[in-house]
Amino acid sequence: MHWIGWKSVSNMNNNPTFFSIIPARGGSKRLPNKNILPLAGKPLICYTVEASLQTNRIQKTIVTTDSSQIINIIKDYDIDIIKRPDYLATDTATTNDVILHVLSTLQNQPDFIILLQPTSPLRNARHINEAIDLLLSRNADAVISVCEMDHSPLWANTLPDDLSMANFLHDEIKNKRSQDLPTYYRINGAIYIVNTKRFIREQTLFLSDNIFAYIMAQEISIDIDDYFDLMLVETILKKG
Repeated sequence: MHWIGWKSVSNMNNNPTFFSIIPARGGSKRLPNKNILPLAGKPLICYTVEASLQTNRIQKTIVTTDSSQIINIIKDYDIDIIKRPDYLATDTATTNDVILHVLSTLQNQPDFIILLQPTSPLRNARHINEAIDLLLSRNADAVISVCEMDHSPLWANTLPDDLSMANFLHDEIKNKRSQDLPTYYRINGAIYIVNTKRFIREQTLFLSDNIFAYIMAQEISIDIDDYFDLMLVETILKKG
């Protein structure tokens, strides 16, 4: 892929520009039509589209999809829609490939891209703005959202075929209380912000340096992957 005629939208030293990219594939094996399933009165993808539009720092919201159904649902929003090619609509297509395809269609490149997955409906405009604030305050090249883990990974291990638990736990933690263990965080999938030029050069959202974590609460870090997740988020939304 050639990046000819690169032109940035703004001078990053003054007012960096941000474009959000919302990847919304039509197919989902575990939860069919996941991105358009109704959630507390509206399709799942609409929560992320609206969060992006309500964020006063994002100059352009882009949805990339292979689905005519999804396009029909979101066509009235003030957004750009890219119909992705078939080779990017398979189970083997990577998020990086999808982002690179979106960037290849743009005449002007933003300083930063913000990846917003539609499966994180509890992430809202305030969270996105706070992540951008963190990025700017640290003069960072990337910020990724995380949340505290429910259980320490130090209490976990693999099991052999015979299910033996000999040496399952390391000796140094066997007699420790869970509250005495270090706090671990996991990537929650809600927000990824990355410098566009560095993303193209390194082709990853996880840069090798100058990258920081935006910490979100566990209760808003639900990434919808199955029907149980969907029902849990619906309950949270209805309770307000």
